[in-house]
Amino acid sequence: MSDHWHAPLRHIRGAELGGDTGQTPGMTRLEAISGTTVGSEKLWMGRTHVAPATNSGDHHHGEAETAIYVVSGHPVFVFADGDEEIRLEAGPGDYIFVPPYAPHREENPGAEEAVVVIARSSQEGVVVNLPSLWVPVERP
Repeated sequence: MSDHWHAPLRHIRGAELGGDTGQTPGMTRLEAISGTTVGSEKLWMGRTHVAPATNSGDHHHGEAETAIYVVSGHPVFVFADGDEEIRLEAGPGDYIFVPPYAPHREENPGAEEAVVVIARSSQEGVVVNLPSLWVPVERP
């Protein structure tokens, strides 16, 4: 029976995540829950990997709100507030909220891979890659 009271649950194993979703240079996005994978109508969920000493390209996620949970590593989430560069340094167990259309990038200055779980308020993995929006601040 296919109604809201009898819809089947879906199980997606971590090893079954696919990379057939929007990508940004410097990171690998893997899709778990989406309109494509399970028929989701309002949710996209997946995992992102950023290698050590690597930065992603600048990007935003359109009208989707994005919630990020840091699984491992120490990623830095970078965005511009006017002319000021803001850096949110995160670690395992931390959460980050990215508002719709907010340009940002992920950096991984550490020696271990940074892995995060992502949830979006869209059934698609919306990714809009951008040209560099600001010049990174040189750090000593």
